Amino acid sequence: MKKLITVIGARPQFIKAAAVSRSIIESGQINEVIIHTGQHYDVNMSDVFFDELSIPRPNYNLDIHGVSHGAMTGRMLEGIEDILKSEKPDMLMVYGDTNSTIAGALAAKKLHIPVAHIEAGLRSFNMKMPEEINRILTDRISDLLFCPTDTAVKNLEDEGYDSLENQVIKVGDVMQDAALFYSSRAKRPDGIPHGEFVLSTVHRAANTDNPTRLNQIFDGLKRFSEIMPVVLPLHPRTKGALKKNGISTEGITVIDPVGYLEMVWLLQNSSLVCTDSGGLQKEAFFFESPCVTVRDQTEWVELIEFGYNVLANPDSADDIFEKMSGAVKRTDQDWGRDLYGKGAASSLIVNTILDF
Repeated sequence: MKKLITVIGARPQFIKAAAVSRSIIESGQINEVIIHTGQHYDVNMSDVFFDELSIPRPNYNLDIHGVSHGAMTGRMLEGIEDILKSEKPDMLMVYGDTNSTIAGALAAKKLHIPVAHIEAGLRSFNMKMPEEINRILTDRISDLLFCPTDTAVKNLEDEGYDSLENQVIKVGDVMQDAALFYSSRAKRPDGIPHGEFVLSTVHRAANTDNPTRLNQIFDGLKRFSEIMPVVLPLHPRTKGALKKNGISTEGITVIDPVGYLEMVWLLQNSSLVCTDSGGLQKEAFFFESPCVTVRDQTEWVELIEFGYNVLANPDSADDIFEKMSGAVKRTDQDWGRDLYGKGAASSLIVNTILDF
């Protein structure tokens, strides 16, 4: 039986791991050992996901959080390396583009352990984003590059990966696997207004760490809340930034961070999503909700290309309001287009690992 170590640390990774771990268990041929780096440490941002998504509890928890990018990545690298030396796995698997991702990949590669990267090939082409640096470096040292889309495959081809000793495989998106599986288990959160509403999330450091930009984003949300209620599960980072800069959330329905099944309910029932998240852009598409992304770029370019998503200038409350107003009125979308594999990604990933 193969031994696979999985490194996770942030909310989207918990959801992706839920889908892949289920396929791993079903295969009966892989012993999965899970390392939780502790990158997301709030109970509602972390522990609840393991409980409600039936993810196997982590074998290790490094409890590393609340420090700078360099300190976090360095401590993770050290902690993961010690575990790899002890466990001696056949492969290490990482997800996405967080500090946990690059730390896990680096630790494994330096010990000559093969690396599998789920969500390989994504590019925003903005090197000021920490996530862009993490995903590029992780791709370069990975052996199995599991791409969610044709665009991701093309990005790697353009970077010369077809001439390197990596396997580039389009498998689809494991987030859609999870969305399909858990959609029937959705739970309504407390404090949600009746009728139509907008679901919004704001957490990206480029927005929360810029007081002027953060004020513009919330001004746009508050203006739109006069037309339709805006429901905002408030990320701990954003809560602190709002308090620090004296930015009001008056008019917005602010709730505590929610678990994934509650987030699924919000997505299923929202008329519009306004976010700076990467994963939520896709989840909006999975649940047939138009999306406005408050960022300068997105790695999910196919959502922009087909009109499911639109970018809004995070420095302009006027642009955010106008983009939200336009998106919520659209009624001509074809939600049946297959962009992300329609739920087969996890099984393809497991089969490829078994054949490696």
